[in-house]
Amino acid sequence: MSFSLKMATFPWLSLIIWLPILGALALLLLPRRDGLIRRFTLGVAVADFLVALPLFFSFDKSFAGMQFVERHLWIKAWNISYFLGVDGISVLFVLLSTILTILCVLISWEAVTEKVREFHMALLLTSATMTGVFCALDLFLFYIFWEAMLVPMYLIIGIWGGPRRLYATVKFFFYTLVGSILMLAGIIFLYLKTGSFALPEIVRTSLPYVYQFWLFWAFFAAFAVKVPMWPVHTWLPDAHTEAPTAGSVILAGILIKMGAYGFLRFSLSFMPLAAKAMMVPMLVLSVIAIIYGGIICLAQVDLKRLIAYSSVSHMGFVTLGIFSLEANAVEGAILQMINHGIVTGALFMCVGVVYDRTHSRLIKDYGGLATVMPIYAAFFLVFTLAAVGLPGTNGFVGEFLILLGTFASKKWAALLGASGLIIGAAYMLWLYQRVFFEEINPKVKGLKDLDFRETLALVPLLLLVLLIGCYPTPFLGFMHQSVAALMDHVHQAGVPAISITQLIKESLHVVIPS
Repeated sequence: MSFSLKMATFPWLSLIIWLPILGALALLLLPRRDGLIRRFTLGVAVADFLVALPLFFSFDKSFAGMQFVERHLWIKAWNISYFLGVDGISVLFVLLSTILTILCVLISWEAVTEKVREFHMALLLTSATMTGVFCALDLFLFYIFWEAMLVPMYLIIGIWGGPRRLYATVKFFFYTLVGSILMLAGIIFLYLKTGSFALPEIVRTSLPYVYQFWLFWAFFAAFAVKVPMWPVHTWLPDAHTEAPTAGSVILAGILIKMGAYGFLRFSLSFMPLAAKAMMVPMLVLSVIAIIYGGIICLAQVDLKRLIAYSSVSHMGFVTLGIFSLEANAVEGAILQMINHGIVTGALFMCVGVVYDRTHSRLIKDYGGLATVMPIYAAFFLVFTLAAVGLPGTNGFVGEFLILLGTFASKKWAALLGASGLIIGAAYMLWLYQRVFFEEINPKVKGLKDLDFRETLALVPLLLLVLLIGCYPTPFLGFMHQSVAALMDHVHQAGVPAISITQLIKESLHVVIPS
């Protein structure tokens, strides 16, 4: 993997990251007038999206390496650089992050009425740090963004969340922090062995298999929690259930993609031998997540909790595609991360719409909404069908590519994973039936349909669902060269020289001499 670089002629990535940070600081200077604060935050979010647009239109799809690269020496003594860049694997996540930030501001316009300034500051800081994760090409800088993201997200859930928000935030923070500490140990080890934190230099260093094996699990601890993979997924339903609508959209749309992105950017790039050795265990965990997450959804009585558990199942498809180590499946996994961010983010926004009106998330408190709120029912139907993976929606394209590539690699994993599609259709269509059809519940009589602001927030996601579903080629074109280069790098690494059992024995012998 060459990790070729195209230097930026203008610091677009820095501007995308620092504009929300400067916007958050500027909020401190504004008068405490809620309307002014909301409008200013929306303006910053829109400006950030406009700054990100050149990445979409100027991106060279024929180039596999890093583009829009910025590199400046930061801490000379440790060879740490302010090093940013995007390739076909990361560029779409930057754009998705900026789009969802705008929609989070819109959907929170009337929902957040206390500490409005502080909420919007946290929202902008979350956007900036998550974008930084996808752009950082220096491990030290990556870790700073990775950890910094926890603070505003902790505040969004802990201050503006539901009744059990403190329990959910502590659980979220504890799970992610423990995994991140192990990753930090792996980063330090990499620096000691390579003398650099920069991704290109580390990739060019061929680490011994024994190092790759233990590094794989050190990074796995952080990435698996973020995805979240079974069995370290239990923080996600609690965090989603207690988070405000904007918090749930950020969690589903961007934050949990960071774990899968980490597997692609680091685990496959730095530890290709270990990734190949761990292929079957990772596929098994992915299949369990797909089936387990789907079955658990069938038993849920809370709207947000059901959608949260569906994320466990959908992200299981993503890790299935990544660790099939087939180009088609990896491209499908990246596209499915984008799709999941769009569809699940939209579903959480839809739940937020009715929660603001009824202050209930219980499925039994709804019924007959198709009669009471027909426009809302139409939006929810499209997003439900996309979550199911209906042809013509974006969900179908990603899942099809994942199963196609996985079948070529491990047929049993593809067949078991495909069973999750049936379970997914069961719980999503059953949910739609209970909420929108059947007898009208007295609690929903008289509810107002979507207003202009809510419709404006949902329309972009609806258009993306249909656009990617009907014409995915432009989006797949971004990632094709980068994925091909990554897969060549993995397959050219060869095969592990010794078995895992022998490797563990030798490792223990080094740590505990006889």
